[in-house]
Amino acid sequence: MDRGGCCRSFYTDQVSPALHYNPHMTRIQIKVRGFPLSVLLATSLVAASGFAQERSAYPARQVRVIVPLVAGGNLDLVTRAVAQKMAENTGQQFIVENRPSASGIIASQFVAKAPADGYTILAIANTFAMAPNVVAAAGYHPIRDFTGVSLTARLPHVLVVNPSLPVRTVKDLIALAKRRPGEFTYGSAGAGSNGHVGGVLFSRLAGIEMLHVPYKGAAPALIDVIGGQITLMFDPISTSVQHVKAGKLRALGVTTRTRSPLLPELPTIAEAALPEFEAMVFNALMAPAGLPREVLSRLHSEVVQAAQSPELRERFLRQGVEIVASDSAEQFADFLKSETARYARIAQDAGIKRE
Repeated sequence: MDRGGCCRSFYTDQVSPALHYNPHMTRIQIKVRGFPLSVLLATSLVAASGFAQERSAYPARQVRVIVPLVAGGNLDLVTRAVAQKMAENTGQQFIVENRPSASGIIASQFVAKAPADGYTILAIANTFAMAPNVVAAAGYHPIRDFTGVSLTARLPHVLVVNPSLPVRTVKDLIALAKRRPGEFTYGSAGAGSNGHVGGVLFSRLAGIEMLHVPYKGAAPALIDVIGGQITLMFDPISTSVQHVKAGKLRALGVTTRTRSPLLPELPTIAEAALPEFEAMVFNALMAPAGLPREVLSRLHSEVVQAAQSPELRERFLRQGVEIVASDSAEQFADFLKSETARYARIAQDAGIKRE
């Protein structure tokens, strides 16, 4: 500036700032490309405010819900029903995408690496917490790599045997297995699956030996129980009940602490013989680690609202599935930590090695 107080401007190709000095003013005004800085700052603040509103208004676009199993199973059906209710209540699409793989590992890894923005979430069952204990290449940690959202369902498995086996109760089965050690086989959908864990826990508490026969899915294992190729299995009650009522299978007990409305006359394994036995199957939703609290809160509240649908609850209860939601995301996180630790103990006690 010159001493006369006149303004001397300077320019560049990108920016044209001018310092205007007025002896009667105590501030310096900066212009960039002809716009006062105050205008630019206000524009930036409006943009930032709009971004914050979009973030708090979750979901603002389509949400992907990854199911790590093939379509048509319990987890898939429950997740699709809950996702549909969430879509109806939010006005945004919740698209279910099946990515089946051994023990759900590939799908879990995919979601663990996804952006923690709530637009990619994972549907899980018990295998999610068990797999890292039995599969060396699981590639994820169920607690550190994820944010727990909520339970979506609880359902029992049922202990079924071929009707030709001369047993009528759980106590009969245990007594016969002790007389014929090592002869009994049980099938499952694979290492670390719910059926595998149920068999391990049952054997340990009953003090018997059984050979685990892993299959590529629960359906072929169930077919072999019906055909007499293997002795027994722990199968979802919703898929076994039709065969039990048709006389193709004999049900001995359910794995939860309470009886199932599908087979109300059937005792639980705990009341029939093994008071400590419980192998509840759960379904839930997870998100990548670091999910913003406001997004987590909204996701959880939407699961709660979906689970309160009378139509949804009644439809699945007829299949032996209880639609539920956790009281809070924090409660579900504590539940998942407890289950993960329990499965680790079961794997260690049973000598299940990571393959």
